Amino acid sequence: MMRALFSGVSGLQTHQIKMDVLANNIANVNTIGFKKGQVTFQDMLSQTLTDGKSGTANTIGGTNAQQIGLGVMVGAINNIHTQGAAATTGKSTDLMIQGEGYFILKEGTNLYYSRAGAFMLDNAGNLVNSANGMLVCNDAAAPTPINITGSNINIASDGTISYLDALGAPQVYPSKIGLATFPNSQGLKKAGENMYIESLASGAANVAPNTPGLAGRGTLIAGSLEMSNVDLAQEFVDMIITERGYQANSRTIRTADEMLQELINLKR
Repeated sequence: MMRALFSGVSGLQTHQIKMDVLANNIANVNTIGFKKGQVTFQDMLSQTLTDGKSGTANTIGGTNAQQIGLGVMVGAINNIHTQGAAATTGKSTDLMIQGEGYFILKEGTNLYYSRAGAFMLDNAGNLVNSANGMLVCNDAAAPTPINITGSNINIASDGTISYLDALGAPQVYPSKIGLATFPNSQGLKKAGENMYIESLASGAANVAPNTPGLAGRGTLIAGSLEMSNVDLAQEFVDMIITERGYQANSRTIRTADEMLQELINLKR
């Protein structure tokens, strides 16, 4: 009886975690570059009542082990890095990655990675993240910030930056927009503000060439942003399933409690 209570409690806890992830997905349905989370469950250890036995030739057959499961636990919370839809902005410094890769952002000596390409030029000519001012880096093996002194910026699909200098003459920036890739992109650790940092699970960022369109990297679409990959219809379906799972586990606890109450009432 107590096993049923503890199994029901574990079911409530895991379904609550799944609901938390779903709520975060829905909250970020319009967040640029957001990648949804996905929760998977796995069973806990099982209590073995009797071990299985092998059969004896011409005497008696074998029997299977008798085991009772002890509940459920969260197996993994994965980030699903599928492509999001494109939203046209018309702003030349807004960039969307079509395919694999992450923009490389720098703050001091720290590197961050992002799919959100809402960029702008600051007063010093640095190409920066418009939300937090982090510097956008180039495709060098040791990524360095991009600094442009000019106007009428145009960014090609391979990351080439062309612009007009102070005299109105066309110029091409000596390096390109950099994109990083990882052995396991789902292993990247979220750092907030639409950014990720590398982790032991993701592996180190693949080194040069960091050029868009090379070595499996995607290409850039200027004047567009990548939207969240959250599918509201799927999230609502998952939310209904999670709610019903939570209710079912609540019913398990209630039923086990009623059975215990009947047992206690035998004394009367």
